[in-house]
Amino acid sequence: MLIIGSKGYAKEILQHFHDTHDLENLFFYDDISADIPILLFNRFNVLRTLDEAKELFENYDNRYTLGIGNPKARYLLSKKMNSVGGNLCNLINKGAEIGSYNVVIGIGVNIMSGTIITNDIVIGDGVLINLNCTIGHDSLIGNYCELSPGVHISGRVTIGDFCSIGTGAVVIPDIKIGKNCIIGAGSVVNKDIADNSIAVGVPAKVIGEVELFEM
Repeated sequence: MLIIGSKGYAKEILQHFHDTHDLENLFFYDDISADIPILLFNRFNVLRTLDEAKELFENYDNRYTLGIGNPKARYLLSKKMNSVGGNLCNLINKGAEIGSYNVVIGIGVNIMSGTIITNDIVIGDGVLINLNCTIGHDSLIGNYCELSPGVHISGRVTIGDFCSIGTGAVVIPDIKIGKNCIIGAGSVVNKDIADNSIAVGVPAKVIGEVELFEM
């Protein structure tokens, strides 16, 4: 398995593989960070070029997971890896609780420990749901969203593609957050948020716009 990224969130993914005793033949990919050693933690090879990733995919194992949090970067890197034969896989930690009825999970979704997902929920492709989040019934999380640790999504909430929800944010029931939005850490969203908005505070208020981004 190849973990895309070698810093930050990638280290949390590493712990998942450690806990599942699945560390053999685990690689990292980082073509940006010059300060990363050849062997991460003196053990794991870090691939530096797309050609190296392609060689791994063609000759050994084409599975990979996204070890970065930024929604747009996750999307662009998935396109990059898919173009050389990669197979984006789900990573669902055994410490997550997922409902038994009508839960639809897309491709390349990461769900971390402590998360609770109830029933009648749709989670799009490439979504990252970090530690200790909750998602209530009849909710939809769009493609390549990031839910930071401790985010709480109430029932009947819709979140558009490429949204980033900050640590500890709360979204109350029946709210719609548009595409490509940023919700600040600790915010409480009690009104709908339009596409391409930055919203912060208790209650959350729109304070700016995000540059348009499309899949």
